[in-house]
Amino acid sequence: MTADGIGRDEGPRAWQRMLSGRRLDLLNPQPGDIAIEDIAHGLARVARWNGQTVGDHAYSVAQHALLVESIMRARAPAWPRRWLLATLLHDAPEYVIGDLISPFKQAIGFDYKAFELRLLEAIHRRFGLPAALPAEIAAEIKAADRIAAYYEATRLAGFDADEAERYFGSPAESDPGSLVEPWPVAVVQKVFLERFEALMKA
Repeated sequence: MTADGIGRDEGPRAWQRMLSGRRLDLLNPQPGDIAIEDIAHGLARVARWNGQTVGDHAYSVAQHALLVESIMRARAPAWPRRWLLATLLHDAPEYVIGDLISPFKQAIGFDYKAFELRLLEAIHRRFGLPAALPAEIAAEIKAADRIAAYYEATRLAGFDADEAERYFGSPAESDPGSLVEPWPVAVVQKVFLERFEALMKA
């Protein structure tokens, strides 16, 4: 035991304290340690594209999640609300681990992906979703995610259309409008929470 009362054998800290007062174990996340208020707060402050976007505000992961869910609603109007909720939460682990761009994730390797999936599974269980989504649902969400990435790339991140099409494909969907215009943190956090609550009530 050291003079400050901290045992040296405890090892490095592997948890993060959230503003809700919860303490999330990053290596063994539990559903009870997850709160939507923490997720919304964090995602509204995490920048997509490493912050390399135009505009007076960063384009946040929370706004990206709203965009992907909007695209998914248009693509699958008959989907149950639970799958739309899964769409809204598809990047929720980034409220803790941040938004690493895809090339960096590949450089880090599989361990990072396993860590991310373990946290997403806990988030799913917290809000009544299956820990692992059915493969066809996950594939549809990924398709909507790529469509969103194309619009973000071309309107915010400096990609020309050919370059964006090479990496993300060419979307057939119409322009998603204001959801690709960066909003202030407080606005996107509020809208994200409102959409979450609407899907949970349904």
